[in-house]
Amino acid sequence: MENEDIGLNVPNILLPAKGVDLRKWAVVACDQYTSQPKYWESLKNLVEGGPSTLNIVFPEVYLEVGGGQERIESINGTMDAYLEEGVLEDLGPGFVLLDRKTSQVVSRKGLVVALDLEKYDYKIGSQSLIRATEGTIENRLPPRVKIRKSAKIELPHIMVLIDDPDRTVIEPLFEKELESLYDFELNNGGGHLKGWRVDSKEDIESVCESLGLLSEQTVFDQKYGVSGKGVLVFAMGDGNHSLATAKNIWEDLKSQADYPSDVMDHPARYALVELVNVHDEGLEFEPIHRVIFNIDVEDLLKGLEAFFGEEGSSMALEKLETFEAVEDRIANLGESDQEHRIAFVARSGFGLIRLSNPKRNLEVGNLQAFIDNFVEGKESVVDYIHGDDVVIDLGSKPGNIGFFLPTIGKSDLFKTVVLDGALPRKTFSMGEADEKRYYLEARRIQ
Repeated sequence: MENEDIGLNVPNILLPAKGVDLRKWAVVACDQYTSQPKYWESLKNLVEGGPSTLNIVFPEVYLEVGGGQERIESINGTMDAYLEEGVLEDLGPGFVLLDRKTSQVVSRKGLVVALDLEKYDYKIGSQSLIRATEGTIENRLPPRVKIRKSAKIELPHIMVLIDDPDRTVIEPLFEKELESLYDFELNNGGGHLKGWRVDSKEDIESVCESLGLLSEQTVFDQKYGVSGKGVLVFAMGDGNHSLATAKNIWEDLKSQADYPSDVMDHPARYALVELVNVHDEGLEFEPIHRVIFNIDVEDLLKGLEAFFGEEGSSMALEKLETFEAVEDRIANLGESDQEHRIAFVARSGFGLIRLSNPKRNLEVGNLQAFIDNFVEGKESVVDYIHGDDVVIDLGSKPGNIGFFLPTIGKSDLFKTVVLDGALPRKTFSMGEADEKRYYLEARRIQ
């Protein structure tokens, strides 16, 4: 079942059969804790003795370790066994509504659906209905393609955002009396997860109709104050490279067919994802700051003024004594649509960059454009940092500078992607590692 106009497919979702220990079955996204092999070794010990998604995903911590092909073959063999032995059961066509409590939030609501990869394009300048929010690094795709290519099932850690301020798509389903599918505590501090079956014709049509309204060109143009732009309904939150991998495999499948129409009903045309409303109170965006190492700070500050001057913007620089003074100054200036403020720290102290008439919609877009230009051909190194304290510690060392970026407003995300295209890499993070999606639902892709 599908609605091609809005890129939505009603999937046959697979869930573990009764009797499977869900605390062992569900594990966190494979792209987390990539520098902490002990986390994954501990998890292996925890799930031993029972079916687990750990046995059918490839934790990225092991990507650079030998034995990759053997691991992939083991994953594929275990998938076959889980299907043959009845570890996974088909729920029939429908969605899964879920509510996640994490270490940071009481509730984050989502809806597991399938999206049409024909409506997705991760390339720069894309005007597709489903779009990347950050640049896709294509050299990260081949190992992921290799893992997925022979897999019988997919297990998504993909989270896709919708801009639904009136809460018309996901939230009304919580007013329904739905069949409970699971209600359990996730392992390793992941919080608590509840899920319900959404399979009635009425509820499915309600979701489709609400998404259909969001996809209307006139509604889209009015919401974002644009014209002549392709409608964006689904924006990537987490798992962009996973969705790009699915897209590559789908395009390869079409190219190998005698006639593309022969494969348009193939399950690999779609990808299972969790939809989350960007306005959900349980969804938190955290800024990712920048520290540049091995530079001449004064030269860099002069370069800032010259770079933005050439773009037609004007820049003012204020020196301040403490980080608290910077925060107070920004607060006293108040909000402005005409000026961006970016705080920084160097060995000489703190400062504030005030950029008037900025070319790009977000502070991070303007700063990253300058950084990319400034460090080209130099031996400087750029690192992407969480936490003000770490930026202060690193940025205040000789030859370094740290920039503090504001949290991207959730309501600004879609408009920025519409106006500026994909955001600079490392623009925002959706919560902490233990808040990322846990593998649970699955779907056949061949």
